[in-house]
Amino acid sequence: MKTFFLFDPKLLLYGFTIIFFASYGQTFFISIFNSEIRNYYQLSNGEFALVYALSTLTSSFILVWFAKLIDRIDLRIYSLMISCGLALACFGMFLLIKHIFFLFLIILTLRFFGQGAMGHAGETSLARYFDKDRGKAISFGTFGGMFGVMVLPLLAVYIMNTFNWHTVWLVASFSIIIFFVPILVFSLHKQNMRHKNFMNTIEDSPNQKSWKIREVILDKKFYIYLPISLATPFISTGLQFHQIFIINQKGWTLDMLAQSFVSFGIFSIIGLILGGPIIDKFDTKKTVIYSLLPLFITIIVLIFFDNYISIFVYMSLLGFTIGIGAPFIGALWAELYGLENLGSIKALLHATMVFSSALSPVIFGLIIDIGFGILSISIISLFIISISTFLPMMYKNVK
Repeated sequence: MKTFFLFDPKLLLYGFTIIFFASYGQTFFISIFNSEIRNYYQLSNGEFALVYALSTLTSSFILVWFAKLIDRIDLRIYSLMISCGLALACFGMFLLIKHIFFLFLIILTLRFFGQGAMGHAGETSLARYFDKDRGKAISFGTFGGMFGVMVLPLLAVYIMNTFNWHTVWLVASFSIIIFFVPILVFSLHKQNMRHKNFMNTIEDSPNQKSWKIREVILDKKFYIYLPISLATPFISTGLQFHQIFIINQKGWTLDMLAQSFVSFGIFSIIGLILGGPIIDKFDTKKTVIYSLLPLFITIIVLIFFDNYISIFVYMSLLGFTIGIGAPFIGALWAELYGLENLGSIKALLHATMVFSSALSPVIFGLIIDIGFGILSISIISLFIISISTFLPMMYKNVK
């Protein structure tokens, strides 16, 4: 473990912090302001979900093209561009002009720069430059996101109660400029040497797999493993986006929800700690089929329990699912399709994840609007989990 941390500590710092600050564009953070935004624009659950979905879908289409740049330009320039983009998006949410198209643009930029580009940059860089300990590196970087889940909702609720919800976004914008940008400059100081060493390693490995996007899209394995990669972001995003509806149905409170994010973060970290070493030791294609089991149990808890403790159990299991799944999915695609064009390949995958996470809020929102509730959402989720697990089990020998 000491060797792992000493291999490239600055890159680990970069991965941790960029994924942490990407939290401002993640559903768990934006959805804290679900009621405030809907009241401000006079939108129903389904209507806001539709705006959110359209914004997220648009960001996914742009991401497929834009994220290829990470394979072609200096990581320092790329990272500075996207972090400043997220800072501007947060400032836009602070201003929030009362026009529905402005809301669409702000959600679009939050999702694109936060959930999309910054998350993609952190995961891709760690997977690319950490070959031997890829699973541990992805897990460590994802700690940043889990740390964000643990602390940012608590800070957001505190600032909302002390000032107002707009102020949260002003603080978020300044925090990127004041804290992350200097860390970015420090951690990627010698990026040119790091990338040169990586390219030399690729050239010295003639058997290294290298796939083009067109080849990946035509490959059967892509469609076998894609559903298991999308199930968690689809279901978790839908649940998190409508978490205010869920806590109201269950009789839970906003303070309980904010406190339960601590459990979410802790168990996410436990999942990451377990997932990274498993990936580095075993064949990812064989072990990934078990990655959705915690999510299955999460949905069961959501269906049958509604007491005070159950919100912490539910959020802990959801966090564990996301934690253990992150290194599995991150390493799977590097194992399947190689490292040289990993940025472009992960851009495609990341875009499909963003696409799936755009669909679930609107689907779940429509279910809520027509009078159905948690049970219907849970049944759909269990069906998706079953199909997603069945495919790689059934076709595990496909070359």
